[in-house]
Amino acid sequence: MGNCSGKKGAGSDLEEEIDFRGGNVHVITSKESWDQKILEANKDGKIVVANFSASWCGPCRMIAPLYKELSQKYPSLMFLTIDVDELMEFSSSWDIRATPTFLFLKDGQQLDKLIGANRPELEKKIIMIVDSLVQCSKGSN
Repeated sequence: MGNCSGKKGAGSDLEEEIDFRGGNVHVITSKESWDQKILEANKDGKIVVANFSASWCGPCRMIAPLYKELSQKYPSLMFLTIDVDELMEFSSSWDIRATPTFLFLKDGQQLDKLIGANRPELEKKIIMIVDSLVQCSKGSN
């Protein structure tokens, strides 16, 4: 498990930029695209998993493939990725202090939060959310 809380040093030069796209992950590049995806999720009754990360963050790079895999495995959730460097003010408005930080949102409201690239905990939280959605849908039949 790990997280990053500062910007990359001036001397660090990453050869390869991480690709946060793929699977069913939507890359958020503006407040408007965030609002659009949140409205879409609300309309579809989906819970949003928002990954606040940075391209220079080692733990973010390590967890990105799992995040993509989870987005394909659980299409009943909406997976978003936000680059904290591109959307600094927006990220600050959600009190993001380290990367990666995962927020779990329903109807635009925070249900849960996970700080750090903790694979087992991320999977556990997503499974709990999916299970709760299944229970809710069974209860409404």
